[in-house]
Amino acid sequence: MKPLRSLLFVPGNKAAWMEKAPQYGADALILDLEDSVPLADKATARTLVRQAIETLSARRQTLYVRVNALDTDMTGDDLAAIVCDGLHGLLPPKVETVEDVERLDTLLAYFERRAELPLGRIELIPTLETARGIRNAYDIARASPRVASIAGGAGKGGDTNRSLGYVWTKEGMETLFIRSKILLDARAAGIRYPLLASWFDVGDLEGLTADARRNRQLGYTGMLLIHPSHVEPVNRVFTPSAEEVAYYKGLLAAMQEAERQGTAAVTYQGAMVDIAMLKTAQEMLEVAKEVGVRV
Repeated sequence: MKPLRSLLFVPGNKAAWMEKAPQYGADALILDLEDSVPLADKATARTLVRQAIETLSARRQTLYVRVNALDTDMTGDDLAAIVCDGLHGLLPPKVETVEDVERLDTLLAYFERRAELPLGRIELIPTLETARGIRNAYDIARASPRVASIAGGAGKGGDTNRSLGYVWTKEGMETLFIRSKILLDARAAGIRYPLLASWFDVGDLEGLTADARRNRQLGYTGMLLIHPSHVEPVNRVFTPSAEEVAYYKGLLAAMQEAERQGTAAVTYQGAMVDIAMLKTAQEMLEVAKEVGVRV
């Protein structure tokens, strides 16, 4: 999986919204068949999402779909409609157990065969929105080779808020453990680019930016977003700055010079750096390239 700084939800029953969504600059779109679509519109939304996948994938847009949760008995109907060549992956909601992932894996294999796609082609990004799901984050992340990332929930008033019962604040101390646990479990499971949904206030872009900075400081690489105005601030926060790129390029040069002199450590900008910092620098510059920064 490549790093995705911003994944923007778009209601699957709004054809015009899906058509214009690429203009907002998100790294990926999440065409939604779940919470933003009324029950009466589910069937129509499946058709519209399939059409959007075919149209937008031809424009090289990275596309995920949030299907309905397994316990709704609608997941199979969703997959029957949307599994096709242009679909990058799924964001299944309210994943709680390894068995949930295994059921999704089996369903996807069936529909991949039916669509004549290579087995394993479609990724999974399980969304952890309940206490049970967050508790099982590590096992969920390792449950299938399809799991490319996991997405935690830590926002105000949503499923995670209800499940855990916290009192939400902008500062986020009440969700620090949630964010930290999901991040730790994801990294321990070998996931390089963990994601978080943690800001649902449409108009407060200053608060969004502060929240994104906290997430990046913890180690997250991107966020799930509910509004187009959130894309630019989040992309900016999760894009390595010119100063960061210059720092890591300089560190690489310093380490290369140290190696020529037969040593594995050197003082760089007042700090001792060694081979571990070299690996960090290489990874940071790789991420910068992936998100379009000139290195």
